[in-house]
Amino acid sequence: MASAVALETLEVPLIDSHCHIVFRNFDDDLEEVAQRWRDAGVGRLLHACVEPSEIPAIRALADRFPELRYSVGVHPLDTEHWTGATPAVLRQAALDDPRVLAVGELGLDLFRDKNLDQQLAMLRPQLDLAVELDLPVIIHCRDAAEPMLAELRQRAERGACPRGVMHCWSGTPEEMAAFLDLGLYISFSGNVTFPKATDTHACAQRVRADRFLVETDCPFLAPVPRRGKRNEPAYVAAVAQRVAELRQEPLQQVARQSTANACALFGPRLHSV
Repeated sequence: MASAVALETLEVPLIDSHCHIVFRNFDDDLEEVAQRWRDAGVGRLLHACVEPSEIPAIRALADRFPELRYSVGVHPLDTEHWTGATPAVLRQAALDDPRVLAVGELGLDLFRDKNLDQQLAMLRPQLDLAVELDLPVIIHCRDAAEPMLAELRQRAERGACPRGVMHCWSGTPEEMAAFLDLGLYISFSGNVTFPKATDTHACAQRVRADRFLVETDCPFLAPVPRRGKRNEPAYVAAVAQRVAELRQEPLQQVARQSTANACALFGPRLHSV
């Protein structure tokens, strides 16, 4: 349980590398949620963006909570929010605020939608923007490892593949190895605590020490024993605890390593804006 994990004073604050606290189900108790993440030893949050109309509200949250940084981007299931003007909107939002540390969450999702060509048409300009601005990308990839790998490998061949993270990892160890070969990081969320998530468990055990992050993806995917309830940033402590158990490492070591990895990926502005 995250509350039990929080009883151990962490030498290095945890970083929730992917959350969505702008959602309406946080409206009534966000100050209490913030106190819980502080009590759990969460020192920084990276708030992911799913479509451009969210950006002003996420920026306001960053004003309200100084530990919050954020990304700008369009989720692959939000194609209705993509227009010809969207790349310019995202570019300007990133240039306007040094707290924007990434482009995303972008990617491919063939679990819910099968419109691969439409998703690729939205993905490619965002990858181009990340390269232009020298920002990492936050990649959502569900049932789409093959086309995502093909796209990134083509870009790597011409020197146009941005650095980034495969967020909320649920793929196989073999898929993970292919993304690691492209220089990407792997981020584990609440699903790493699920008993039947055997592939995710294997990935947490095998991933290189310098390439993993932890996240909540809240309000989704609350970890055991809160599965099925609203997730929140404090619960990243439970994710870190489970990763530590799977890797047979002390929690302090996983906290220290995941925080160092997040800083290496997202840069010094994660702490110093």
